[in-house]
Parts: sequence; C-alpha cells; structure tokens
Amino acid sequence: MTPARRQLGAWRQEDGGYCFRLWAPAADRVELLLDGEIVAMAPEDDGCHAVSCACAPGTRYRFRIDGTLSVPDPASRWQPEGLKGASAVPDEDAYAWQTTGGAGRPWAEAVLYEVHVGAVGGYAALQAQLPALAAMGITALQLMPLATFAGTRNWGYDGVLPYAPAWVYGTPDELKALVDAAHALRMMVLLDVVFNHFGPEGNHLAAYAPQFFREDVRTPWGASIDFRQPWVQRFFIDNALMWLREYRFDGLRLDAVHAIHPQTFLVTLREAIHADGPAHAVDLVVENENNAASLLGEGYTAQWNDDFHNALHVLLTGETESYYADFAGEPAARLARVLAEGFAWQGEVNRHGNRRGEPSAGLSPDHFVVFAQNHDQIGNRAFGDRLQGSVAPARLRVAHALTALTPMVPLFFMGEPWGASEPFLFFTDFEPPLDQAVRDGRRKEFSQLKAFADPGSRDKIPDPNAVDTFLASRCPLPSPAALAGNPWLEDFTTFLALRRRYLVGGAGQARSLGGTVLAERAIAAGWALPDGEWWLAFNLGETPVATTLPAGETVLQLGNLDDQGRLAPASLVACWVAR
Repeated sequence: MTPARRQLGAWRQEDGGYCFRLWAPAADRVELLLDGEIVAMAPEDDGCHAVSCACAPGTRYRFRIDGTLSVPDPASRWQPEGLKGASAVPDEDAYAWQTTGGAGRPWAEAVLYEVHVGAVGGYAALQAQLPALAAMGITALQLMPLATFAGTRNWGYDGVLPYAPAWVYGTPDELKALVDAAHALRMMVLLDVVFNHFGPEGNHLAAYAPQFFREDVRTPWGASIDFRQPWVQRFFIDNALMWLREYRFDGLRLDAVHAIHPQTFLVTLREAIHADGPAHAVDLVVENENNAASLLGEGYTAQWNDDFHNALHVLLTGETESYYADFAGEPAARLARVLAEGFAWQGEVNRHGNRRGEPSAGLSPDHFVVFAQNHDQIGNRAFGDRLQGSVAPARLRVAHALTALTPMVPLFFMGEPWGASEPFLFFTDFEPPLDQAVRDGRRKEFSQLKAFADPGSRDKIPDPNAVDTFLASRCPLPSPAALAGNPWLEDFTTFLALRRRYLVGGAGQARSLGGTVLAERAIAAGWALPDGEWWLAFNLGETPVATTLPAGETVLQLGNLDDQGRLAPASLVACWVAR
C-alpha cells in the first residue's frame, strides 16, 4: 500500500522502500534501530520524526528515544515475538485473497456471534469452525479485540499496540485467511476495537509523547487520551482504516465510546471512514453507556443495547445488585420500553442522580444489538458463570427465543448456540507487581455484593493471572456427534429459521406497534413490517397470564397455553399476521 499522506508506522513507498515515522514531540532525538543498524531520523515540524530506508518485509526494528529508551513502534503492524519483541516490517503482498471485498451481506441479516479467538484456539482453529457456525444460522462473527497485549492471554481490552494483531493467535496472514474464509461463506466479520485507553503494561507513549494524554479528564483506566491532538486522531483513524482495508473487516465495534473525549472525535472518525474506507460496506457499532441515540442512523449502524440485557436478566434471575439496581423496580416495564422504543433509559435520572440517554423511539429496531449474554455479562461475574448454571432450562429457552426473534439484531456469545457450560472468566498475564494489583482489584470489585461481603468468599474468586483461569474459559466446538440431537442447538436453528422467514427482509423498515406489560414478568410486543405484523408474548413469571394477540398464524409456541388461552409460566408465543 502506498499512502497518499504521512502516516505513523512503517509504510511502503513507491520506490519499494519503507518510510518510518514516529510522533515523539517530547524527544530531542529519535533513531531507527533497523536490523542492527542505527539510522538517524529527521525531526519534522509537528513533533514527528521520519526516515526512509530500503529493507525487506520481516526486517525487525525499534525506535530509540534520546539515546536511551528503545521501544517498539506504537503503530507496528506485526509483533512476531509479542509486546516485548521488536516490530517487524509487514509483508503487504504475502496473502493472496480468494474473495473480493467484504461479505456482501446487509446489516439486517446479521446474527452476531461474539468470540474470543484465544479461547477457541487461534485464527486457524476458528476458521475451521466457520462451516459449522454458518450451518447453525450465524451470519456475522464479532471478534473480541486483537491488539497486541502484555503476556500470552488477555481479554484484549488491555491492548498496547492497536495495529498489531495478537501474535499468540497466529500470523497476520492467518487472520486474513480467517476473514477470507468467512466471506466465502457470506459471513460478515466485525472487530472489537478499543480507542478509549491503552493497557497498563508495556505502553511507553507517555515517555516521548505525553501530549497523547490529558490529566484534566479521567477515565476508569486513568488519564484520558487527548483526541484534540491531530496526530492522536490520525493514529486511531488510520488504525480503523487498516483493519477495514488491509484485513477487509466488514465493520468495527467501538468499545466504551462514552470514555472518548471530546465526543466530536466520533464524528471525525465516521467521516474519515466514509471518505477513505474500503469499497465494501462497513458497519460501525458502538458500546455507549450514554445511550446517545443521535449517533445512530447517521453513520453509526447500531449500539449494543445493555438495557435489553439488564432488564431481561432481572426478570430471569431476580438479581438487583450493582448496575441491575436501575432495573429492579419495574423490569418488565423497562423491557417493554426497550422492545417498543429501543432504549429503556432515554434521558431519565438514574439512581446515581445522572441523566442517561436520549429519545430513541424514532429509530428502526435494527439500530440495536440485543443479547441475553456476552463477554461482559458473563466474564464480569465473579466465577464467569453463564445463565445455564442459574436459570431453569425452560426459562432460558424463552430468553434465547426473545433474543433471536425481535427485529433488533441478535448477538450470541461463544458457545451459546449449543448451550455451552464452560465459564468465561476474567484472565490476564501480567508481571509482578501488576499481577497482584489486578488480583486484589478484581476481588475488591465484588466487595459491595452480599455474596462477597466476607473476605473469605472473595478469596475464592479465581486469580485472573493464573493460567488455569484461562484454560477453564476455553470453549471448543463440540464434535458433530456431540452436537447431533443437542436440544439447545435444535432450538437455535429453529429460532433463526423463523427470523429469516419473517423478520430479516423488513427489519430495517419495522415500526413498533407497542410493548405492553401483561403481568409482573410478562410482556407482549408487536412490530409492523412491510408485508405483515410480527407479535411476541412471553411469560417469565410463576402464574399463567392472559394475553390477546391479533388473529394470525402462531408460528412458534414454547411452553403451554391453558384451557383459557393463558400463557403458562416459562412460555412464549410468536404470531405472524400477513397483510
């Protein structure tokens, strides 16, 4: 690739050589350590230092700051030996693509499958799973972050070198092969990216570019990244463009954008991707505690809808501690509003006295990604336990059906289609003393919960840094023989077949017909689609509930109706009214 403008990192030039550039405004002198040679870099007038050299792909290099500190390239696109090793000049032409562009699939067809690449064995192992996943009805992978991190195991949200795909999962070409194979199956691939902070180990930016951060705005991870700086903006914009153009991802999921300051950077990023992105369609999905509906529909495709999960979780489990407290009083009313209008919180004041959200009723349902479980909602539990361990199968079956059968975009976590029981624990691989700080911090997080008020109970929480914690979280695909007759998978394929038949074609034009609370834990909701009406009614309570749905075809019934036509406990009905 020959860049049309200055870029950070190592980029091939028209003459076949590479231009190396580092933004180091606090450094007096920067040198390129290139395969044993020391090459002086020329200072530029905006804090950058650059030099062009002839070298071959695979050549190792570092930057040396003021003659003392040697660091990997923060925009390194390949770290063959990991975070502590040297950066490597990328071979941009090594992989021969077998497909053209992206998956060529519209967003309304997305059934997202969130997966931790390390927990399934790496890029090649996940590639081998693709035909089976596609046969289940999954149409889109969402990969947890791949940026190079400290050690050999991590969720990915502690990434330090955001351009370099994690070496422990395989090579850049193996990642490209994974995306290529998915596209051959018309499966989209989205990547989770973290633009709000860097990991706590191995980040040297503050030593030579302290302007990268601002101390006047704090985040849960420390000083905020200073998105007012042009080169900071460029660093992350070019990172997004790299994933979309070089690796041909179909979209990005932006982690915790509420921690990006100023928020105007999200507009800048969106405009840059639309102007300079790939020819294939790109979907941008956000995680945003602010429920900023204004971001959606104007370049950002959708938002992860925690309101759906939180209200549903309270209905399923009765848990009301921590962030579930905002849904404790009227969980059915909160969920009914989600089904009818998108967000449960649209500007109201929560229990902390904070006003949260913006009106979302004018947005089509496909702007919201819904889930009963995901990496956060499982992994942020002390023992990483899935709902399979705490919710009766009949009730969990209703939750799976509800997730799959609204016009919103469903997401399922790794293993969920076949009812996997493996935990997904929080795991890291930090060196001392950070390992102990993370261990203590993890256990302290749970001290406010009744079950962990006693120090002895907190001591039982798995050590994030122990290798066994990671090993327990692995989730391989069962063999075909083991999956044959699996009731969870049979339900999963049935639900998605109904989704394809009745919802996919009109999800983008769906209009709410309202959400009604039938009883304390029972709801009915409907949507008008171009060729008919789609209605759902479900009961997660303990007693039968009366409901009247429009006259139409009952296309799914889970549980029983009594002789009075009432929904039994742990039941759901889906009804189609054709025009």
